[in-house]
Amino acid sequence: MRALETVLLAKGYVDPAALDLIVETYETKIGPRCGAQVVAKAWVDPAYRQRLLADGTAAVAELSFSGRQGEHLKVVENTGQVHNLVVCTLCSCYPWPVLGLPPVWYKSAPYRSRAVIDPRGVLADFGVTLPRDKTIRVWDSTAEMRYLVLPQRPAGTEGWSEERLAELVTRDSMIGTGLPHPAGAGA
Repeated sequence: MRALETVLLAKGYVDPAALDLIVETYETKIGPRCGAQVVAKAWVDPAYRQRLLADGTAAVAELSFSGRQGEHLKVVENTGQVHNLVVCTLCSCYPWPVLGLPPVWYKSAPYRSRAVIDPRGVLADFGVTLPRDKTIRVWDSTAEMRYLVLPQRPAGTEGWSEERLAELVTRDSMIGTGLPHPAGAGA
């Protein structure tokens, strides 16, 4: 990537300031770090959590995360009884303002079909093994409705700040193909 950037800059095809702005936008204003802030706030603020579950679009906008592909957002909550998994079976509808660009695997035909047919198998492929009695709900994103998973808060994080909690949240945990990092995992 650096080599490509160097060539494009040297030939004058790319303005360095514009490139820096694009990178900074995806690092700080769009992407999984934004979603992690949403999740952490929901973990520490019960009133925000309720607003998030009632109207994801409006609650996320409270934190100034909105924009193209972020409208019509429904937040689904993982619990002790239910684990949620998000897929877009038609293409790759995805909530960009809170998750950034979709990963390549999210757009792949095998993920899109297997997530619906064999969600436990897909989760196992991602290293997530759930108890047999836990229900898995698969949510199919569309242009009219995108989904974000509110993962379960890891045990042992009581009293943690939102910033510290956000470090535990992964992009995959907000899609449902992963879990937040455990409390003692070096975060």
